[in-house]
Amino acid sequence: MHLDARSTCDLGLVDYDEGLRIQGEHWERRRAGLIPDTLLLCEHPPVYTLGTNATPDEVLDAKRAQVVQTDRGGEVTYHGPGQVVGYVIADLEHRGRDLHRFCRDLEEIMLRVLADFGLAGRRVDGLTGVWIGDDKIGALGVRVRRWVTTHGFALNVDCDLSYFEGIVPCGIRDRGVTSMAQALGRAVDLDAVKESCGSHFEKVFA
Repeated sequence: MHLDARSTCDLGLVDYDEGLRIQGEHWERRRAGLIPDTLLLCEHPPVYTLGTNATPDEVLDAKRAQVVQTDRGGEVTYHGPGQVVGYVIADLEHRGRDLHRFCRDLEEIMLRVLADFGLAGRRVDGLTGVWIGDDKIGALGVRVRRWVTTHGFALNVDCDLSYFEGIVPCGIRDRGVTSMAQALGRAVDLDAVKESCGSHFEKVFA
């Protein structure tokens, strides 16, 4: 069954393990055709997550935050309050089984959100995610099982960037990390960013 509608759900602040559990439930329901492609928005308490390509030396200070091994692709990243995490549960059977396109669509959502707030984000050849200048502002890491996705993107809105000093973000040692608040020089309303994420998810995945 192919459901044409899109759905966005704001989970609020949830522990990382609880976020994984909720994703698993939505994966089962999407696989069964019971729900449409869905965006789960949330924040997490401070946590370093290691993707399947991460190496132990990429965690420089494991005392700063919880460290969790995950089943998503990519290296190590940080999640914490003030960062919007978007978990996308999507059926790629109806999108040409094109994982490359799916990743570019996640980047497109973040680029459009930044534009809504007057920021010019960009892609960087050979690297994933979204950047402002040479600083990364949006990361992504996904898993696909039976052509249904889990995990997704993380957009730095108004988070404590010092936590990134405890890791090698996304395995990249020669570039910085920024946030919307830092780039704009002012506080940014997290709920407004979430609303923008949901709006552009519906448009990009239509």
